[in-house]
Amino acid sequence: MTRNRTQRLGTGLSALIAASPPPITTLPLANISAGYNPRRYFDSRKHDELVASLRLRGMLQPILVRPTKDASDSYLIVAGGRRYRAALEAFGPEGEIPVVIREMTDQEALEAAIDENDVRDDASETEQADAAVRVLAACQDDRAEAARRLGWSKAKLDRRLALAHLSDTVKCALDERRIKVGHAELLAAVPADKQDKALDTILSSGLDVNKTRDLLMRVTQDLASAGFDKSECMTCPFNSAAQRALFETHIDDGHCTNAACFELKTQTADMIRFEEQERADKAARLAARSADDDADDYADDDEPDEVADEAMDVDQEMPGHAACSPEGSQVLASARSVTPGKSDSAPMTSKSTVTAQSIAGRATELREAMWRTAVARALAGNSAHAQNTILIAAMTGTLPQIKAETLKARSGLLVDAAFPGLDYCAKIRAIGELEEVQAATILSAIGAAYAKDVASFDHVADLARAFDIDLRAVWQVDKAFLERYTKDELRFIARECGLIAHMGEKAFAKRLGGKKTDLIAGMLGAIGFKWAGRLPSCMTLDGQYGPPPVHAGGDAVSAVPSQLAA
Repeated sequence: MTRNRTQRLGTGLSALIAASPPPITTLPLANISAGYNPRRYFDSRKHDELVASLRLRGMLQPILVRPTKDASDSYLIVAGGRRYRAALEAFGPEGEIPVVIREMTDQEALEAAIDENDVRDDASETEQADAAVRVLAACQDDRAEAARRLGWSKAKLDRRLALAHLSDTVKCALDERRIKVGHAELLAAVPADKQDKALDTILSSGLDVNKTRDLLMRVTQDLASAGFDKSECMTCPFNSAAQRALFETHIDDGHCTNAACFELKTQTADMIRFEEQERADKAARLAARSADDDADDYADDDEPDEVADEAMDVDQEMPGHAACSPEGSQVLASARSVTPGKSDSAPMTSKSTVTAQSIAGRATELREAMWRTAVARALAGNSAHAQNTILIAAMTGTLPQIKAETLKARSGLLVDAAFPGLDYCAKIRAIGELEEVQAATILSAIGAAYAKDVASFDHVADLARAFDIDLRAVWQVDKAFLERYTKDELRFIARECGLIAHMGEKAFAKRLGGKKTDLIAGMLGAIGFKWAGRLPSCMTLDGQYGPPPVHAGGDAVSAVPSQLAA
């Protein structure tokens, strides 16, 4: 392997020197400074041996340096850091050592230093991890180019970048071989602020890799039993499945190693379910109060033909457009009045007047509540959209509308258990030290809180449109929704959503002639008809009926697509 590394062209010390052998000169140690060195750990025994050798024989091989940009007689070490450190101890700062001086860019010096350490004496995993981070940054996050420059496979680069997330304490423990690589791979899946405590447990209890794995398994959360949408978790670095793809030593698939994030998502999902249940209970109570008023809408002995005539008398009752809500949304009347076998001019009557506006008016509260939930869920799952929402809220002066206790009460969970008790300066430092993933989680929580608390529903609607959020992720037509309406209004909904076209005019008219409870049961239980994905106009933002999504092949989707879930 060493021979292959040395022969690699384009990078590394050997290739640079082979290209054009430079002259060797001497420089005082006082004129030389340490440059970037991938080495994090130096063996003290080997250092002492090298000092003794230099005192006895002098430095037999020159080190590689490059001129500094700010002084003509000052140089930075590219390769030879161990010999430089030993020479300082052996000869003092006035001593002179042989050097090779070469003009090099920062990037060339970085790659040569990394290659020199790998060829001469394999660098530790954490040293390679730090080097990988620097090279990747220089390559503007192009992993393929970084792997090429390092002479590594893409898999090795990914593994070393994962180890770069280790805390400095864990890195030091690995460099000094107080823990094994397997320990480090397991700890790389744990949030950085928890790694040091886990390391203390490993060292104090003398845990081997297998016992460490068992310990972490007991404190992780099984994603299979999670009560929230897990689409965001699929690409999260704290999902143990991601570690399995990188390391030989890993926690079983499908476990979350970020307990704080898991708990936050669980509490948010529980809160949403609680709110939805409260709304459903309230709707049921309202429906029960209106049931008595609706009981005599139709007599049980109505003739089916007479009811059918009435069921199809819609267009004359309905304006083309009407206001859907106080926010100004418009509802499009979708029903059509065509009576099979009868003249269009035949007289038609109705016992009650049903308009698009009356339908929408009964759903205003539910519509707004459900859209707030949909937007909150979507922002909770997309930190980029949440950040944009927070910026918009701040620039429009609506950010203070988030209830103070909404986030303050959760700060200990979002940041750290000790966070609520810190003084203001300490809180500034704590926020500044957040890991990127944790900071994204907090942004998502703030964005979701804004969707719930902002006073104007127009703002919620605008966010839903801007981020292409679909209400079908959190709601569909159900019994509680239908029970709030009269028979005439249920007929309007059935026609708009395509149920009458599916059942046929006569069959629906017979249902309409019975009791309201039986009508609703028949609407929800119609054979071959799926309510999933159908949005009545009174529940949409633009006031127009939303048909179910369509597959690429043209078939309607019978259930809400998983990608719509926030």
